[in-house]
Amino acid sequence: MFPSATYLLFGSLITSVLGDEPIVKLSYGSFQGKTTNDVLEFLGIPFAAPPVGNLRFAPPKNPLKIEGVQQATAYGPSCPYLIPEGNVPGGGGTPSPMSEDCLHINVVRPGSIPYGKKLPVVFVGDTSQYPLGSNIVRRSLTLNEPVIFVSANYRTNAFGFLGGQEVKDAKIANAGLRDQRFALEWVQKYIGLFGGDRKKVTLWGESAGAISVGLQYLLDDGNGYHLFRGGFMQSGVPIVLPDISRHQRFFDQLVKETNCTGSADKIACLRAASFDDLQAAIGTLPGLFSFQSLELNFQPNVDGDLIKRDPLTSIIQGQYAKLPFVTGNCEDEGTLFSLATLNLTTSDQYIDFIHSRYFERATAAQIAALAEAYPDDITQGSPFNTGTANALTPQFKRFAAIQGDIAFQAPRRFFSKFAARTQPAWEFRFMARASPPLGFFHGSDVGEFFGAVQGTKFIGLDALIHFVYFLNPNAPANSISATRNFTWPRWTPWTPTQSLFTIIDAEPGFALTEDTYRKEAMELLNELTINEIGNGI
Repeated sequence: MFPSATYLLFGSLITSVLGDEPIVKLSYGSFQGKTTNDVLEFLGIPFAAPPVGNLRFAPPKNPLKIEGVQQATAYGPSCPYLIPEGNVPGGGGTPSPMSEDCLHINVVRPGSIPYGKKLPVVFVGDTSQYPLGSNIVRRSLTLNEPVIFVSANYRTNAFGFLGGQEVKDAKIANAGLRDQRFALEWVQKYIGLFGGDRKKVTLWGESAGAISVGLQYLLDDGNGYHLFRGGFMQSGVPIVLPDISRHQRFFDQLVKETNCTGSADKIACLRAASFDDLQAAIGTLPGLFSFQSLELNFQPNVDGDLIKRDPLTSIIQGQYAKLPFVTGNCEDEGTLFSLATLNLTTSDQYIDFIHSRYFERATAAQIAALAEAYPDDITQGSPFNTGTANALTPQFKRFAAIQGDIAFQAPRRFFSKFAARTQPAWEFRFMARASPPLGFFHGSDVGEFFGAVQGTKFIGLDALIHFVYFLNPNAPANSISATRNFTWPRWTPWTPTQSLFTIIDAEPGFALTEDTYRKEAMELLNELTINEIGNGI
């Protein structure tokens, strides 16, 4: 509990009376949080109006006025999603409660730090996946680098990333990215009332969240920097995106399954469909762990409005925010997504799949070069450095190697080749706690960076906190961090053997490794990717 006090902050009040929990007064309502030991949490605060009815698929609107004091002591429901199908890590568990009325934000701050001291802020999306903000806040106190943790839901799946010409014409594409931006604007307006410094906001994300961070760097041609000052991206950077027209077939499928085919206004018909019917329609489409795999039904699209051009073109043209960043990958990013290709067991099937799925414009000679760069040799596949082990099929490790590089490793190198010339960049590699047959698979680093791994030395989490606090992931000289006597050098494109901060199992738990693995192969992937969007490097 807080002692009896009243704190005046930018014309609003956080009040606390002995025996009561603190209350924050925003322009549209008052919210009462809760304290747990040394951490204060305000959970489930709406930052936008419920995106239901006519607001389904629409850009976010200002939150509704709320009368009285609302309890902000529990996370709100998740935005609608589909439970991963199949026997995959993270699938088959108990689903989180979900609702279309999901645009809520959470603020977790140290309870012992006076409100007058403005603290740096780390911002992450999708609160259903990240309920461990108190871990980060408590560790930041231990490091004497106190930060505030903010998490915000955003719409995903068809609710947040519907495609098709009708969506483009209505200017409602990329609603999920608009939600993220709207939440960041909320932070700019209100975080000072929680003791946060709106000029010291760092974006943090993993996988789709990391890609979202990268895309926030690109919005407004890189002029959105006033909303944040740095980014921390795990397994994701700005990637090549499809034109919104390529997802017309997914829109048409939803229209068909919701009996909207004959409607003159198909979007209005989809908005009128019940939540259950729309969810069922979405469920008729292949998911992330289906054979379609990384070819997603619903994702950010080039719509000519919010996303004006392909992100790789923006990177080449230098149209991105010139702000510091940290990014990195798990060693075996592609294994998880290659479980869906176990039915493809021959080299010809592998080549046909890669050609048709990723590089339609590639010539026969280019595909032959790609087949040589990722050879039909189990010992060179992923999980890497495991010899003939983990070969679920004759082609599984080959698929895992190339798909991990296409989706994660090669885009990181591409982005860094340009962005590390214009702003400070640090990069990492995660090689700890392998899990056969998937190795150091996509997402296996999450526990490390949340400090949720048993016996952890907080190597990853400390780096995150250092970056949020100092805009540098290196520990200061007087730190208690395990890396206090270690220098994590910046990634520089003019250095032949760029250094990666590598988290490993062996003591002391970290080392420097060279970022030269599969160099020529990834350069070929990036060349072919640029060819697909019709540009030259």
